[in-house]
Amino acid sequence: MAPTTISEIHRLEGQEAHLRGWVYNTRSSGKLQFILVRDGSGVIQAVASLKNVGEELFQELGRLTQESSLEVWGMVKADPRAPGGFELSITRAKIVQIAQEYPISPKEHGIEFLLDHRHLWLRSSLQHAILRVRAEVIRSAREYLDDHGFLNMDTPILTPAACEGTTTLFQVEYFEEFSFLTQSGQLYNEATAAAFGKVYSFGPTFRAEKSKTRRHLTEFWMLEPEVAYAGLNDIMELEEKLIEHIVGRVLERRAEELKRLERDTSKLEKVKAPFPRLHYADAVKRLNEKGVDFQWGGDFGAPDEAVLTEDYETPFFVHRFPSQIKAFYMEPDPADPKHCLSVDCLAPEGYGEIVGGGQRIADYDLLLERIREHKLPEEAFEWYLDLRRYGSVPHSGFGIGVERTTAWLCGIEHVRECIPFPRTIYRMKP
Repeated sequence: MAPTTISEIHRLEGQEAHLRGWVYNTRSSGKLQFILVRDGSGVIQAVASLKNVGEELFQELGRLTQESSLEVWGMVKADPRAPGGFELSITRAKIVQIAQEYPISPKEHGIEFLLDHRHLWLRSSLQHAILRVRAEVIRSAREYLDDHGFLNMDTPILTPAACEGTTTLFQVEYFEEFSFLTQSGQLYNEATAAAFGKVYSFGPTFRAEKSKTRRHLTEFWMLEPEVAYAGLNDIMELEEKLIEHIVGRVLERRAEELKRLERDTSKLEKVKAPFPRLHYADAVKRLNEKGVDFQWGGDFGAPDEAVLTEDYETPFFVHRFPSQIKAFYMEPDPADPKHCLSVDCLAPEGYGEIVGGGQRIADYDLLLERIREHKLPEEAFEWYLDLRRYGSVPHSGFGIGVERTTAWLCGIEHVRECIPFPRTIYRMKP
């Protein structure tokens, strides 16, 4: 009999099934043993009766500890009281390994202890729920782009120059030279967009930011679309449609996980395009009206973004930031060059920025001027300047942070739980 998974067990009601997994919990009542088995796809209650399995196996099953591994065979029956609505009546079993005393017990543990044991903490039901939502964010985002004519293009992890600013680069020895861990795939996306029209990259990005906030990791994952012949408004429309699709799929496919996380899904159901749009200058004015001492020309911090989200029930755009605080490649606003054609998408409920992007400079001379203004190494950007020498067109793109988006959808406080193994300024293990 081929093994099945707990998520597919409903297909075998009234039949015998073979499961392979780990012990989530056990309890006994006289001649019955109740074993909660998990296999990564779900949890099911397996019941061993002394009468059905015999004395020897019954005693063996009594030795099971939390996270012991085993295979079980048994009849599947519907039971609304059981986890997942089904129960397995064990007919035979094979113990693969009796686990040692498990360090993560039902009692409260501090966050540092749990992060030290992240490799085991991943097995808990809450972490399962969060990371399944994360997987759906990735799946549905790629699904939307793939279905709308985008081509996935991989971009380098090792790069010769900065994308988002030289102060947050991780330097790496590269044979006789030095390279840097990528801050974004964007510059390379611009090259592939000039070749294929609509592209996206998906991968890890690195920022050497000494930030201790609940929204920052030193290694995080971004999905980054780039579109040739697209302006700022085009890219905002793409963002809102993509986010609406992601939220819809998470609500549809991860309802059980959101329920386990006690997420108020009525708030997510309100996420529909189009999203409200707020000019940077108006955002500054709104902060001042709310008593925040914020000056024009500054970049929003997490507290500022949280204040701005108070007025919205859906994600919204803040656009046309001052050129002085954005990256060298941002196209100036023709109506007011001290602003640029940039945009951040902020999630409601205080979560703040989950997407950043905008329109890129298309003019060769202006881009070269900006590279020099920012004292960037021209030689490292020669290939990037080539994109403006040969068939330059208006183009735009953005990056959506997987961990921040997941935190918002799950309604949890810190992004460190939204990636299997978080990297922060104080943590490199496990």
